[in-house]
Parts: sequence; structure tokens; C-alpha cells
Amino acid sequence: MSKKQSRVVQVLWMFFGIFMVLCYMGVAVLMAINLFGLPRYLSWFFAVAFAAYGLFRGYREVKGEHSYGMRRYDDEEEEEQYMTYSERLKMMEDKGNEDKKK
Repeated sequence: MSKKQSRVVQVLWMFFGIFMVLCYMGVAVLMAINLFGLPRYLSWFFAVAFAAYGLFRGYREVKGEHSYGMRRYDDEEEEEQYMTYSERLKMMEDKGNEDKKK
């Protein structure tokens, strides 16, 4: 896989992660307002569970502590394998500027 393709894959996985966080938080809200007609205690239990998992997954997305699609493909750089969200965007922007110069 080329470096350009790997950047595209990284961005797609990043947006997928953000989308999933929004889905979990949305289901938590729907459970909290008891849209599904469950008993109140079950509805609140699932609302708290979905919200907690959504927050956990959001934290991992921002900190870059996950492995799906975010591994670096080029071995020439000896930096950490995982990057934070801002570092990932900065790296992609820098590489994009290098490609434009060529």
C-alpha cells in the first residue's frame, strides 16, 4: 500500500471512529428518554452503559490509543506507533505539503 493510500485509510478509520462515538452517545440518549419501551431500570442501565462506552471510545480516538488502521506503514520513521489526533492531522498535512512540492 502506498503512503498516499495509507493516509486515506487513516482518515477513513478516524471518521469511522468518530461516527461510532456519535452512534453510542445517540443510543445512550435514546435509552435515557426510554424510546424503546423498556422498563425504566433497564433503560437507564443501558443508557449509562452506552454513554460510558461512547466516552471511553471517544477518549481512545482522541488519544490515538487504538490499533485499527492507524499503524504506520513506513518503517523508516522511528516514532511511536500510535499518534494522538492532532499529531496525526499534522503528519498528514506535512506529507500533503511535501507531495505538492514534488
